[in-house]
Amino acid sequence: MPFDHSKSATHRLARAAKAQRARAGAHLSSIGLYPGQENVLKALADSDGKTMSALAAELGVQPPTVTKMVTRLAANGFVLRQTSEVDGRLARVSLTETGRALIGDIDKMWKRVEKEALAGFDDKDRKRIRKFLKKMEKNLLAANGIETPDDIDDLLDVEEAAE
Repeated sequence: MPFDHSKSATHRLARAAKAQRARAGAHLSSIGLYPGQENVLKALADSDGKTMSALAAELGVQPPTVTKMVTRLAANGFVLRQTSEVDGRLARVSLTETGRALIGDIDKMWKRVEKEALAGFDDKDRKRIRKFLKKMEKNLLAANGIETPDDIDDLLDVEEAAE
């Protein structure tokens, strides 16, 4: 009997991720951003002046993807990319005041999408979902040969406690 992928957990996860991205995109467009750009702005809000390669590593994307996003964000006045005076190959990215002003809106957008996605779930189920998704992420990273720190669960639990 063939495998019915439409009933698999990974298929449902992919569909949910696609729906989440579309919903977030609708909210992001109202503040002048495209999906993914909010992650760059949030990363810079946490620690400004990152290199392009540091941003790519933190976001889990390829350097050309970060270059494209930063170019668009800079064109819209949200970030500033400056080449290092010491090493011309190195560029640092910083938030502009306009970009920094969007951080509160991004946080509101994420809270809204979270609320929409988890409507009808009680607190216990919400915790369970986060736990299951963390485990799936760890499993898939391991299958790709990507090591996760031993304390990743502790780090993720700290993030949950802050919510």
